[in-house]
Amino acid sequence: MRMYDIIRKKRDGGHLSAEEIRFFTEGLVNGSVPDYQAAALCMAIFFNGMDREEIADLTFAVRDSGERLDLSSVKGLRADKHSTGGVGDKTSLVVAPAAAALGIKVAKVSGRGLAHTGGTIDKLESIPGFCADLPEDVFIDCVNRVGVAIIGQTRDVAPADKKLYALRDVTATVDSLPLIVSSIMGKKLAADDDIIVLDVKCGSGSFNKTPQISREIAECMVDIGRKAGKKISALITDMDRPLGYAIGNALEVREAIDTMKGRGPEDFTELCRELTSAILYLAGKGSRSECSDIAAQCISDGRALAKFREMIAAQGGDPDVTEDYSLFGEAAYTYEVRAPKAGYIASVDAEGYGAASLILGAGRNTMKESIDHTAGIILSKKTGERVEAGTTIATLYSNRRESLESSAARLLAATAISDEKPAPRPLIIDRVE
Repeated sequence: MRMYDIIRKKRDGGHLSAEEIRFFTEGLVNGSVPDYQAAALCMAIFFNGMDREEIADLTFAVRDSGERLDLSSVKGLRADKHSTGGVGDKTSLVVAPAAAALGIKVAKVSGRGLAHTGGTIDKLESIPGFCADLPEDVFIDCVNRVGVAIIGQTRDVAPADKKLYALRDVTATVDSLPLIVSSIMGKKLAADDDIIVLDVKCGSGSFNKTPQISREIAECMVDIGRKAGKKISALITDMDRPLGYAIGNALEVREAIDTMKGRGPEDFTELCRELTSAILYLAGKGSRSECSDIAAQCISDGRALAKFREMIAAQGGDPDVTEDYSLFGEAAYTYEVRAPKAGYIASVDAEGYGAASLILGAGRNTMKESIDHTAGIILSKKTGERVEAGTTIATLYSNRRESLESSAARLLAATAISDEKPAPRPLIIDRVE
């Protein structure tokens, strides 16, 4: 079997067998398949897609490309939540500790930033001292003692995805349904949780631009999860606008902390409540409305924040960041972006907002580029709100003075202002169960 033939077969729209897919993932891990051939196959998949059988085979091959994370020693029901990626999406920072505070064990393996979207691990590493690279025994001990721990993807768990994840980020193949599904579900199934709740984004700030694509992704992932014997559901949520007001690593952690103090943005708080509620519902903790009420109370009354502090301390971080935001550090430069005319913010290109944040240093342009944890954007106005000419609509933060004006131009180009107020849009578009 030759990698050349596999690439050509998919380039020409052919169906890859389970054996061919495993040959690829095994070669990617052992080094016999070089990055340029892996990138070529990713591009062929991007253009020609995969059918459901191929996607399932790729998912299970990614899952089996390394060791499984053995969570059998975790005492209690295990749950995880995963997002397909969006702008300002920091829900794991609230949902994971909230679920843990309500008696569900959360042993979460998360990723780093991908293209214009932020990564949970990048956000957590903005906390001084926080360690996302824990040995497996320490990770499991944290979950048993605290109820929650969040680590980065280990070298031995789903290593094929780790290589593919980095390649996709720099070869413009991120937004491919088969690659999204196999990446997410390969990691989730390797971690072997009992419950999986998925947040499938839809809109300009997502890799899935239409409700139809988002639903197809959600249905595919839920189907694969069922085949693997998991309790699983998915929410399809709006990403035609950034989630909350903060975009960028430390800034998003601060907003998550504010939310756990009962003063978070309405849209972000709603989504955290619904994702936590979905976990509780699959765990048999009550009806939908009962689980929603339980989740809302836990997030707002301090229990989720207390659990978040415990997790930070258990993973070597400074829990005092929840009270003293100066411990995150501050960017050297700020820049106010002002509305060029009066009217309503009719719509935004959320991907453009993510790109503006990336220009400031909050994301990666190449696989080896480092992230500036203090860089990012705080929005002052969002879709549907009234602005006057000269009104500040966003404040930029960066240590790259030369990037401020280009970032501001990118953000303004992504903002549409009109005379008419747009109709409100639901945050939660659909559910797949």
